[in-house]
Amino acid sequence: MTTLLNLFYGAIQGSYWMYYGAVLSFASVFLLGKGYTNSEIGVILAAANILAVLIQPLLADAADRSKRISLIHIVGSSSIGLAAATLSLYLFPVKAIALSVLFVIIAALHTSLQPLVNSMAFYLGRSGYRINFGIARSGGSIAYAVLCAILGTLVTIYGINAIPVTGVLMLAFLLIFLSVTSGLLKKALPSQEVLKDKTSEEKGEAINLLVFVKRNMPFIMFSIGIMFVFFQNSVLNTYLLQIITEVGGTSSQLGRLFSFMALLEIPGLFFFSKIRSRFSCQFLLKLSSVAFVLKIFLVFLADTVSFIYLAYLFQLISFPIFLSAAIHLVDEVMEKGEAVKGQSFVTGMITMSTVFASLLGGVILDISGASLLLIISTATCVFGTMIVFFSVDRIRRKQQNRHL
Repeated sequence: MTTLLNLFYGAIQGSYWMYYGAVLSFASVFLLGKGYTNSEIGVILAAANILAVLIQPLLADAADRSKRISLIHIVGSSSIGLAAATLSLYLFPVKAIALSVLFVIIAALHTSLQPLVNSMAFYLGRSGYRINFGIARSGGSIAYAVLCAILGTLVTIYGINAIPVTGVLMLAFLLIFLSVTSGLLKKALPSQEVLKDKTSEEKGEAINLLVFVKRNMPFIMFSIGIMFVFFQNSVLNTYLLQIITEVGGTSSQLGRLFSFMALLEIPGLFFFSKIRSRFSCQFLLKLSSVAFVLKIFLVFLADTVSFIYLAYLFQLISFPIFLSAAIHLVDEVMEKGEAVKGQSFVTGMITMSTVFASLLGGVILDISGASLLLIISTATCVFGTMIVFFSVDRIRRKQQNRHL
């Protein structure tokens, strides 16, 4: 049963990130094809992420406090709505206000599900079966890499309409895997009350958002640092097409770069459990922050697509290590009634970084080009790294003091 749960949780991660690859990583390609400018794309993606920041705490609070609705049901119901919205993209041949609103809803809803999908590993783990988040998340990166490599070619051949149909197909897979996982849990635990009772015993009384913030100020400061560190990551994810175009790149190379990036994430995710046994999450967060700085600075220096590939080698120890360490740090230091809120704050700050990257990035690209955007991204990442260094050790000390 442990093997099956890990397999299908990995499939859930894979289908979630394949949808991200199809619709959000290719958002610039899709929206440029509909006639939008860089600045307009930036406003749309920023609005989507602002909405996601508002939705995420509500979903997290519902997941932490609900005794009747499971994470699987929340993600499944949201995915059905997401599929209907994605299909509706076909109704708009060119840019329109309604299309802009629809894309905002799609991006916001999908982004809001990320902390719930991540928390599902620990939700399943509390049922008595060991779930390896790193291996499952590496499955997500493999799936993302394969999809981006294929979709870049499909868009070249069939045009931008290949993007939403691919997204809907990925959501169909996600719903199937969620259903199978739910069935496996019911089979292993004939009464779902067993899981609920065990979870309740571990987490005690769930707390509201205001109490959470007051109890976890060092963690809130760390989360702000995440926002600054991830600004550059959001710039690269959102505007990589425009960046590589300035050095002679194409949309086909965009797909290959995204695939290369995702493949580099796999070792760090897959072997994170072993890495974590030798190094603390705090140390790994510091190390990966520095790697982010080096990556974006080398992208700034790049004058060819090949040089950008070289810069992306720092992806090995930046994104996968930072993400895994942040998620496990939350599980280590948070009370069980705070866990999903903690994951939501991590994801929320990454989402906020995308808000600023989308708004500023589009305007800067239209006015000055990629070089200025990349040097601003480097400076922002350096500032965020300083905050991480200052705050991350204080989280553990604060949590230890709470239990004295």
